[in-house]
Amino acid sequence: MLELYYLKPQTIDRLRACWLGEPIEQYVVWLTENGYAARSIFHRVPILVQFAKFAEAQGAKSIDDLPAQVRPFAEDWLKQRGANCRDEVARRGMFDAARNPVEQMLQLVLPEYAAGSARRDRPDPEPFSEHAPQFFSYLRNERGLMESSITHYRGSLRAFESYCQEHGISTFAGISSVVLSSFITTHAPQLSPTGRRDLCFTLKVFLKYLFREGLVGSDFAESVGAPYAYRLAEIPRSISWEEVRRMLEVVEQRTATGKRDYAILLLLVTYGLRAREVAALTLDDIDWKRERLRIPERKAGHSTAFPLSPLVGNAIVEYLQHGRPETDDRRLFFRATAPQRPLERNSIGQRASYYLRKAGISVARPGSHTLRHTCVQRLVDAEFHFKTIGDYVGHANPASTQIYTKVAVEALRELAMGDGEAIL
Repeated sequence: MLELYYLKPQTIDRLRACWLGEPIEQYVVWLTENGYAARSIFHRVPILVQFAKFAEAQGAKSIDDLPAQVRPFAEDWLKQRGANCRDEVARRGMFDAARNPVEQMLQLVLPEYAAGSARRDRPDPEPFSEHAPQFFSYLRNERGLMESSITHYRGSLRAFESYCQEHGISTFAGISSVVLSSFITTHAPQLSPTGRRDLCFTLKVFLKYLFREGLVGSDFAESVGAPYAYRLAEIPRSISWEEVRRMLEVVEQRTATGKRDYAILLLLVTYGLRAREVAALTLDDIDWKRERLRIPERKAGHSTAFPLSPLVGNAIVEYLQHGRPETDDRRLFFRATAPQRPLERNSIGQRASYYLRKAGISVARPGSHTLRHTCVQRLVDAEFHFKTIGDYVGHANPASTQIYTKVAVEALRELAMGDGEAIL
């Protein structure tokens, strides 16, 4: 495999003569198979050669001795080359640039190191795990919450835990009504009305649990008053169709990334898909013969088959032919950079947010849902029935479509002047 990247036999011989030559060549094969660019491989191989020399100088005699040398090597690399780094971020980048190739290679050749890395990459411990270790088991087993709901508890309590640590509160004995009020006052302004309500509700559940278990002497839950969050209080954060055109125009469609992102944006705004629905699309969901696009397992518990728009279909074909990496995976959209992995839902939202900002479009919380709202608003403006709109975008509850009545001016006028049941 080295022959693909190095023309001089002397260079190849020198690499293979290195005492880590075989693992390095194995790593180069892995990089190639996972779609890494040649320039990235050229950058990584010299780092591995330097690591081999460093580890040998420190007394390493076998591959099993290498894990202990990873961090010292990265620190030495930074010491030798980091004098011109502008700030701490640049220094951290240089440290990671030396450490990451070494760790990738070791994960490839040492199964036990890969397992250790997986342990290092585990999520942070649950908040308050030392003093209330059974709380999240209580949420799962007694309250029967889904993991998606528990994730929200985890985020809110992690913020509260950080606040307590910052203010020197190391035990539950330091919790008081004043502390709770101060935390909510500090943290809540960053959240939406619904987020503030959920934060307070999480605290109430946590505090009731602490009192029930005898971990605090008073039931502080009563001192936490959740603010009201009225359903349909906000208006949808949609954009105009002219702004949609502006957003699409800033996509550089001559690149593989641009071809992919253009197809993603069209799917979001044409069909009102959620980010997770776009991320889950596979090659099997497109029926080219019947010109159908299938969206399985929607939030409402059913699947939807859409007519495949020529504009969307052409964008997908362009991506498949000139942007999608060669892979046996059936998922439709992939990362543009190595390693070649399918895009996740968060990446879909980030791409939508990126192009909205790039086009200079100002909207609250820009992302994939902005384009979903825009799709629904266009259907409302076209005077489709709300039941039809809800089915089209996969609303689990018909009430989810009601928020768009706030901007359905003509429909409201008809409701005020005639038979209201006709438009429902």
